[in-house]
Amino acid sequence: EGNDTLGLMPTGGGKSITFQVPAMAKEGICLVITPLIALMKDQVSNLKRKGIKATMIYSAMSREEILTVFDNCYFGDYKFLYVSPERLSTELFQKKIQVLRVSMIVVDESHCISQWGYDFRPSYLKIAEIRHYFPSVPVLALTATATPEVVDDIQEKLQFRQKNIFQKSFERKNLAYVVRRTEDKLSQLLRILNSVKGTSVVYVRSRNRTKEIADFLNQNGISADFFHAGLSDEEKDRKQNDWKSDICRVIVATNACGMGIDKADVRTVVHIDLPDSIEAYFQEAGRAGRDGEKAFAILLYNESDATKLKKRIADNFPQKDFIYKVYECLGNYFELGVGFGLEKIYAFNLHDFCKKNALPINPIYSALKILELLGYLALTEELDNLLK
Repeated sequence: EGNDTLGLMPTGGGKSITFQVPAMAKEGICLVITPLIALMKDQVSNLKRKGIKATMIYSAMSREEILTVFDNCYFGDYKFLYVSPERLSTELFQKKIQVLRVSMIVVDESHCISQWGYDFRPSYLKIAEIRHYFPSVPVLALTATATPEVVDDIQEKLQFRQKNIFQKSFERKNLAYVVRRTEDKLSQLLRILNSVKGTSVVYVRSRNRTKEIADFLNQNGISADFFHAGLSDEEKDRKQNDWKSDICRVIVATNACGMGIDKADVRTVVHIDLPDSIEAYFQEAGRAGRDGEKAFAILLYNESDATKLKKRIADNFPQKDFIYKVYECLGNYFELGVGFGLEKIYAFNLHDFCKKNALPINPIYSALKILELLGYLALTEELDNLLK
């Protein structure tokens, strides 16, 4: 009907089909804004296998590659253009998008636009600017989880003409949620994977742990691989493809793995470490049982986890004086005088910055994110994925 719409649907609830089918029925191209390159590649390849013309633009592409994509969209009757939110504000994108016949704008993982959300990304705030070029084109915002505050914020930030929410029940009758207290998480993990056959995702907090636990599982006769944002694109593709095609049974990952990855037959999702929030847990646990068959979301917990979570909160929200110190250190790091640096781009090595200033990496990363929210600097998505 052409109305702006917010779709609240659980993971595995069919969010993709709510825009793919209508876009096929409309004239023109559907612009899909989504935060993860892995999700883009997955959906674009799925559409291509069905004979549907789809393409994507993301941060690692050169100017020439992006121009070729736009030419293909303009002359080649493409139906879907996937793009990362960081691309939206570039001069090249804004110039080229205006000549395309856009039929609808889809904002996937739309909770990322809300400052009340658990995964806020400032680049999402630029999405509304695209609407100015296409005032009559409807927006479909999709997410699997949103509090009432986030629901209102999404619609306001995306400039909905009027509030319009479609909400499907979040109940997943096939999915059992289990919390298991244990001091020996690895033994419990082995017991779970030996008891419940089929594919699994094991979530941990650190990159090093992904490899350690994958090695442990392989040594105990369970085929496993590890995944995190620090891998090359080639490694990510290979590992995901092996997992999706059942060459590898278990993927041990940070939260860089999972958003929108279409594997329906995951029987268990095991959290060895606590996520940052209930919303994040619900998103990640929802990777299990998307085929409607019985599946388990299992959280392994011990008393030290509460202490770690409290420390993580302190790291995520450093004191004002610490944030001010990080900002001053940035000026010294780039040898900038007061009043200089506006609109400039600098190569930045977070680990080198921490080493030179003898400061801990986690609160520094959080301080940089807060400075970005306040408008003092902008971070590339590569740094955004650094700790995932």
